[in-house]
Amino acid sequence: MADFYSILLPTYNERENLPLIIWLTIKYMDECKYKYEIIVIDDGSPDGTLDVAKELQKIYGKNKIILAPRASKLGLGTAYVHGLTHAKGNFIIIMDADLSHHPRFIPKFIEKQKQQDYDIVSGSRYEGDGGVYGWNFKRKIISTGANYLTQILLTPGVSDITGSFRLYKAKVLARLVANCQSKGYVFQMEMIVRARHYGYKVAAVPITFVDRFYGESKLGANEIIQFATGLLRLFVSQAWWPKLSEQIS
Repeated sequence: MADFYSILLPTYNERENLPLIIWLTIKYMDECKYKYEIIVIDDGSPDGTLDVAKELQKIYGKNKIILAPRASKLGLGTAYVHGLTHAKGNFIIIMDADLSHHPRFIPKFIEKQKQQDYDIVSGSRYEGDGGVYGWNFKRKIISTGANYLTQILLTPGVSDITGSFRLYKAKVLARLVANCQSKGYVFQMEMIVRARHYGYKVAAVPITFVDRFYGESKLGANEIIQFATGLLRLFVSQAWWPKLSEQIS
């Protein structure tokens, strides 16, 4: 049976970006002849993102574009849970809808996963020819410093722990999401730290991250404070996490 890929696109106020990210995703997936679906999880965007998604569904078909809207913003982790209930794939790809993650890297994720049957393949801005474009010096310092601090405190075993462009085996993602406690930006970190804790095989693919084309960045002082407090909470709490074998038994 051929692998099937469910691509989860959580959206909030992405009406300008959604048509292009979907067009690019379809382009690269079709070129490689992968079987796939794109699941748009819109959290009640007031800018009409869901209306745009409905028009895109008419263009590309209900078999390729799946709509899974929610009434309001309920957090990234719950968006993945919601998306999983609609997903048919044995692999799940998560990415941002604001064009900061280019779909051209998806085939590289898939190729990497097949090399050693990895459970997770994560995009890395800090490995190989990866990098960040469109950020000012302050934003780059914050990102690099945050990643460096998490490497010291959490020793995750991957070079980019805060990124959100990843490929998961569907069963692995479901188990991780079910156990994660964090919200916001710390959620992605906990997913990788728990994966290492449970003994899952994780690989990385260098990616270039490009700051959003349209709309405003969601990173502010409040998010930085949440990140710092969440990181410390994660550092303290991981000592009490059960192993995956203990949960299953």
